[in-house]
Amino acid sequence: MKTIVILLICLFTSPALHAQRPTLEQFIDTYAAGQHFSGTVLVHSSGKVDLVRSFGLADRAFDIPNTPQTRYWIASITKLFTASLIMRLHEQGRIDLDATIQAYLPDYRGAASDKVTLRQLLHHTSGIDNPDKVQNFEQAMREGMPMYMTPMTIDDIVSRYCSGALVHEPGKVFDYNNAEYIILGKIIEQRTGKAFADVLDESILRPLGMKNTGMLGGGRIVAKLAPTYLMRPGSGVLTDDFPVFPENWFAAGSMYSTAGDLLRFAEGLFGGKVISSESLDQLIQPGLDDYGFGVWSYDVTIAGKSHHVIKRPGRIMGAQTQLYHVMSPDLTIILLANTGSTDLDEFASEIGKLILSSQ
Repeated sequence: MKTIVILLICLFTSPALHAQRPTLEQFIDTYAAGQHFSGTVLVHSSGKVDLVRSFGLADRAFDIPNTPQTRYWIASITKLFTASLIMRLHEQGRIDLDATIQAYLPDYRGAASDKVTLRQLLHHTSGIDNPDKVQNFEQAMREGMPMYMTPMTIDDIVSRYCSGALVHEPGKVFDYNNAEYIILGKIIEQRTGKAFADVLDESILRPLGMKNTGMLGGGRIVAKLAPTYLMRPGSGVLTDDFPVFPENWFAAGSMYSTAGDLLRFAEGLFGGKVISSESLDQLIQPGLDDYGFGVWSYDVTIAGKSHHVIKRPGRIMGAQTQLYHVMSPDLTIILLANTGSTDLDEFASEIGKLILSSQ
């Protein structure tokens, strides 16, 4: 599979072969086939949709194909919505990013209570012990994933899994941690007096016309939602994902959406319809590990030109996602997949290189 990717990269990076550069459609079709991509690709640039294509099966048992209308579990792209809601509350004067957890969750009993700020939660630098201890497929098969395989209230999740000891000094070490965004989601509920899903709907989804986006869980069946499939290591065989309660990922990873709806969100976020330009500047300001608030934010050089990239990947078992945005020239690439078989970081990056190298 890597041979296909290397050949395609050579086609659009080698000056001698410049005339043989594949079209966007050719590259995506060949990459998707070679890497067994199952999902939807959307590319938007210069104010228009350049391409929307779907590959593979949404439901393998019933042979139902993925389409642009397929809804996917978007995993940690949820964190960007959570960060945006926090910034909206900050704009309204209802949240101080430099206040500690205790200021908004007085019943929180973790060691971070009076030591960790919301800014550090947003940056993944809180130092709170990471509750996600499962490191690989084999360990998950042996031990399960207790935080996600048992139905719990959000208060139970915060108390049991997001209130651990501090393993790093706050603000000093980047340690990607779902617990931090679960706590932020609980703070959003406390400050608004509403369920996170309702705040999300009122503040972002309805204003942007995102009718195919919401929160998973609660015993509700979501129409047109693609089941997810995990690649069993060493076998090349896709299996049904582990049985989990997706709502337990809460504000860190419980959302579903379509490629079209995520484009509406990206246009709204980067177009000033979700938060102000000042708040957006804070959100994309890179901290440790080039991580802003809910996104990675960094510069890349393509064909001798520097471009600033905002990237929000997501992965939960077989659910894989990528929201890849170039600030200038305006370019958004959305990849949503329901199998764990493709490197979406590489896929998005190579699409971006192909487009930007020709401009």
